[in-house]
Amino acid sequence: MKKPCFLLLLFLFSQVGALPSSYDHRQVYIVYLGGHSGIKTQQEILNHHQSFLLSVKNNEEEARDSMLYSYKNSINGFAAFLSKEEATALSQREEVVSAFPSQAKQWALQTTRSWDFIGLEEGFFGMNNVTASMEMKHKHKKDIIVGLLDSGIWPESKSFSDEGMGPVPKSWRGICQEGDSFSSSDCNRKLIGARYYLKAYEAYYGPLNTSSEYRSPRDHDGHGSHTSSTVAGRHVPGASALGGFGLGLASGGAPWARIAMYKVCWPLPGGNPALENTCFEADMLAAMDDALSDGVDVLSISIGTTGTQPAYSQDGIALGALHAIKKGVVVSCSAGNSGPTPATSSNLAPWIITVGASSIDRVFYSPVVLGNGIEIKGQSVTPSKLKKRFYPLVFAADVVVPGTPKNITAGQCLPNSLSPEKVKGKIVFCFRGNGPRVGKGMEVKRAGGAAVILGNLPSNGNEVSVDANVLPGTTLVSDDAIRVMKYINSTKNAKAMIIPAVTLLHTKPAPFMAAFSSMGPNALEPNIIKPDITAPGLNILAAWSRTSSPTKLPSDDRRVNYNIISGTSMSCPHVAAAATNLKAAHPKWSSAAIRSALMTTATTTNREGDPIADASGKVAGPFNYGSGHLRPEHAMVPGLVYDASYTDYLLFVCANGTSLDPTFPCPKDRPSPRDLNHPSIAVSKLSGTVTVKRTVTNVGGHKGVYSVTISPPQGVAVDVSPSVLSFRHKMEKKSFLITLKADEGGSGKVSSGEYTFGWYSWSDGVHVVRSPIAVSLA
Repeated sequence: MKKPCFLLLLFLFSQVGALPSSYDHRQVYIVYLGGHSGIKTQQEILNHHQSFLLSVKNNEEEARDSMLYSYKNSINGFAAFLSKEEATALSQREEVVSAFPSQAKQWALQTTRSWDFIGLEEGFFGMNNVTASMEMKHKHKKDIIVGLLDSGIWPESKSFSDEGMGPVPKSWRGICQEGDSFSSSDCNRKLIGARYYLKAYEAYYGPLNTSSEYRSPRDHDGHGSHTSSTVAGRHVPGASALGGFGLGLASGGAPWARIAMYKVCWPLPGGNPALENTCFEADMLAAMDDALSDGVDVLSISIGTTGTQPAYSQDGIALGALHAIKKGVVVSCSAGNSGPTPATSSNLAPWIITVGASSIDRVFYSPVVLGNGIEIKGQSVTPSKLKKRFYPLVFAADVVVPGTPKNITAGQCLPNSLSPEKVKGKIVFCFRGNGPRVGKGMEVKRAGGAAVILGNLPSNGNEVSVDANVLPGTTLVSDDAIRVMKYINSTKNAKAMIIPAVTLLHTKPAPFMAAFSSMGPNALEPNIIKPDITAPGLNILAAWSRTSSPTKLPSDDRRVNYNIISGTSMSCPHVAAAATNLKAAHPKWSSAAIRSALMTTATTTNREGDPIADASGKVAGPFNYGSGHLRPEHAMVPGLVYDASYTDYLLFVCANGTSLDPTFPCPKDRPSPRDLNHPSIAVSKLSGTVTVKRTVTNVGGHKGVYSVTISPPQGVAVDVSPSVLSFRHKMEKKSFLITLKADEGGSGKVSSGEYTFGWYSWSDGVHVVRSPIAVSLA
C-alpha cells in the first residue's frame, strides 16, 4: 500500500486516469529524437517534425493540428496527440530514440536561517558573513542566470528587487512573456525572464480555470516564489512568517544572481491546493528547451516522481537535463518526499544532482502541559493563542461522528469526521497520516474545537514540519505523541494547555535527515548512489505569493509575504545556489566537476561532531544523504574533482542497453555502469572481486601529493591502487583502481542483498576529497 502524501512539499507522481472524452483514443506523447544535427532554421525543424506526424496521420491538416510542441533549440523532438498505435509506429523508426506518454505529475512543495546554519557549519557566524564572503569573491561575476521550473513567481516580492544591480547580462536571450496580471514591466534586472507552459496540461484537463490560477508566469500557489528566493533572493531585513516567526534577514544563497522563471505546474482540477498541483512532461521539456536556448547557467527543478521510476529514455526531466550538461548547465533536482521508505528517490540520472532534505538548528517551541503536570515539547508557527488555562483534551477517534469506521484513520481528523457536539471547546489530539496536516486543523476548527495537537506517526520520527494552523495548535514527535495517548487513556478527565510558540536557535542535534526525504538505493540503476547530497529542507522560510494563504487552504483568507514550508523542493534550490556560486568562481568547470566539488566536500557529521542521524535518531548513511550535508564554501576549493563528459553519460546509458543519441552508436563491448567517473561508488550483488576505475583532476595548487584513506564496508575488503597520487601541475589528471572483494572472514555478518557502507578519501593535508561506498553482497 502506497504511503499517503502528508506534507506541503513538491511531489510528483504518475497520474493515471481517463482522458477527456474528446481524446478517448489518443493522448499527448513525447517523441524524442536526440539532438539537432547541422544548422537548420526553426521552420525547417518544424517541417521535419511534422513529416513524422504525417507518416502516421491521414493528412497534413491532421498532422499539423495534432502537434503541441516542436522542440527546436537544444532538444530535438516534439509533443503531439497520438494513439498508442501511432506512437508505437513512430518508436520503430530508426531516427526515433523513444516515444512515451507525457505523464501528469502531481506536485506540492521551500529562508532566513538555513543559509545562516550552513555558514555556521563552515566556520562563519551570521548570514551577513556568509553571503558577504560569496559576494566579495564573485563581485565581478554577477551575470550567472538561474532558471527554475516551478509554479511561477511573485515579482513584487522584495526578494526580487533589482536595486543596485547592473544591466541584464548580454548572454541572456530569453523573454518576459505577458499574460494574466503579468506584463513585461514585471521583469527587471533581477527577474530577467519569465515564461509559462500549459499546452499539455490543457490537452488533458481542458481550459485552465483562471479564477484560481494566473494564465501567466505569475505565481498563484507560492511554491515557485519560495524556491526562487531560496536560490537567489536579495537581502530582505525583517522578514518573517505569519506571527513574526523566523524573524531575521532573508536572503538566497546567490543574492547577486539573475532569475528566469519557467512556469510548468498548475492546479489539479478539483484537487486540494494544499497537496495537489500537477506538471506535465511535455510542458517541462518545452521549458527546458527554451531555458537552454535563453542562456541559463543553472537549472533548479523541484519536481520528481513517485512509484515506478521511468527509464532514462522515457524521463522528460532526465532527457532535458542531458542536453543541459552538454551545454555546461548544472541541473539540481529534488529527491522527492516519499521517505523513509527505501528505494523511493526520484531523478535518478547520474547527470542530475539529486538532493535530499535535512534540518537546520532552529525550532519553533510550543510545548503542551498535560493535566498531570508533565510538559511535552512541541513545535508550531501558529499565531493564534489559547488563554493560559487547561482545556478538555480528547482523542480524535473518540469524538467522530456516528458511523465512522473504527480504523487507523479515525484518529487523523479527516474532513467531516469530527462531531461538533463532542469537540466544541476542546483540544483535539490527531495523528498525522492521510490528508494534509493543515487540513486536520481546519477540521477541528469546523467542529468547534479550541485547538489541535498533531502527533507524528513512528514513520515521521523526530521530524516536525510546522504549519500556520487556522486555530491554536502544536505538533509532537512520535515518542511524545505516544505519551499523550497514554495520558488520555489513563484518565476520564484529560486536559491540556498549549504554550504559545517562540523561535529558538542553535538547537541540537542539527542537521538530521527529514523523515519525508526520499531514500536510496537507486531503483533504476543500483550501481549509482542516489540521492547525491542533502541540504536544508525542513521548515524553511522564503518568499510567498500574495494570492496564496500560508496553509494554501481555500478557506484560509490570511496572506503573507514569507512562509515556512518543508520538502526536498526546499533543499534543491539550496544546492542550485551553491552550484551558482561555483559557476561564478569557476566558469570553465563542467557540470560534472561542480557536482563533484559539492559531493566530495560534503560532511557526514552534525555540528556536535556526531554522525548525522535520521528522524528516528539512528545513524544515517549514503542512502539518506548521498555524500553528506552541503558545505558550499568547502566546495569552492575541493582539491580534486571527478569529471565526466556528455559522451561518458551516453556510454553509461549504453551499459543499460539503451542509446539516447542516434549519432552515438553504443560499442559492442558495453561498459559497466559502475565505471562512470562518478564521485561515489556502488556495487550491487558483489560476488568475488570487482575492480572499478576512477580519474581525478587536480583543481587545487599547481603541485600536490594526495594519499588515500579507506574505511571499507562491513564484509568487504577494499584496495586502492596506487595509494598515492602526485600532481605536478593544475588540471593534471590521474587515474586509480578500486578493488572490492567479498571478505569471506567478515561477510558472514552481512545478509545476502543487504547493503553495507564505507568510504575512501584523498587528502594532501589541506583538502579532503571523500567518496561514499555502498555494497550489497550476492
